[in-house]
Amino acid sequence: MSHLAPQAAIFSPSVARAAASTAKDWAYVDAWLRRQFSHLRQDGPSSSSSSSSSSSSSSSKLTPPTFERNPETLEALLALVAANEEADEERDRLARLEAFALAEVRAAEDEKARRRHTGAGADASSAQVHGDLLAEDLLEAIDAGLPKDGLTALDAMADVSLSLGTPADPSPAHLAHRFVEQQGAAHETEHLLHRVGLLQSYLADESARLSAFVEELRRGPQYQYQLPTADIDKENAELERAVKAAGARLPDLRRHVEALEKRVGIPPLTVDELVKNEEAYLHLLAKKKDLDAQVKAFAGLPPNVEAARVELEGLRVQLREATERRDANFEMLVERESPVKVRTSRRF
Repeated sequence: MSHLAPQAAIFSPSVARAAASTAKDWAYVDAWLRRQFSHLRQDGPSSSSSSSSSSSSSSSKLTPPTFERNPETLEALLALVAANEEADEERDRLARLEAFALAEVRAAEDEKARRRHTGAGADASSAQVHGDLLAEDLLEAIDAGLPKDGLTALDAMADVSLSLGTPADPSPAHLAHRFVEQQGAAHETEHLLHRVGLLQSYLADESARLSAFVEELRRGPQYQYQLPTADIDKENAELERAVKAAGARLPDLRRHVEALEKRVGIPPLTVDELVKNEEAYLHLLAKKKDLDAQVKAFAGLPPNVEAARVELEGLRVQLREATERRDANFEMLVERESPVKVRTSRRF
């Protein structure tokens, strides 16, 4: 494209749109620069011949030179313009807010002055004391009389009173009591939060366990429905044949059972008789357990009665010796551990 003329180099519509957008951006930046640096213009002497030359030279000084008109410079200048406009808007909003606050303060001061003038112009008998004016005057007097540390302490106490919700009684003792109550409530809240956290973790674990169980129910092979096989008709036919064969053998089995009952002679029993026999059996079983416990006490004795008596007598002798030895050892232990008492003779 270097062999074409400058006016014929741009032949694509997209390139033309990009060039037009770039030119528009540069025009916007040039206008912003002229507005920002308009105070730098220095008009020459009041001569009509030099006005056009001075305006052209000043406008050329307020725009970037030709060699700096590149995309990087344009991007930086556009970012600077956007930041400057945002700062200007913020400054305008702040100025409007300050003007509105100043107007409210002036209106309050005017209203206060009007009410004071009205109260001072009334008669002494019909004069009314305004509580808000008295409070404001009192606060102004306190502010004027307190040092800087006092004002700081008063503001801190007022902030604490408002924060604790005790504006009616802002005494230090009441504030301290309220502060202790708030600390106790915060401590209880921390405990409750800890318990809630534990409960939440427990619920999360249970939820995870239930989710795993549901997933197992959904995907476990033992819980899956088995689709019928291809030879289900064959299996049904075999089951029907087995049921019919068992039904055909049932009369023969009944006849065998009746013949066996007649041959053995099984007595007919009722439910009451079975219950009585069960109770008698349980009674005998309990009696057997008692007898076993009594016999267990004589375990280890010889079967001969005389030999058992001799062995029992020997065991009794050993028991008496062990008892005497225990008593002697106990008396020796008592004498050894007891304090020695000096015996004094009594005179009668």
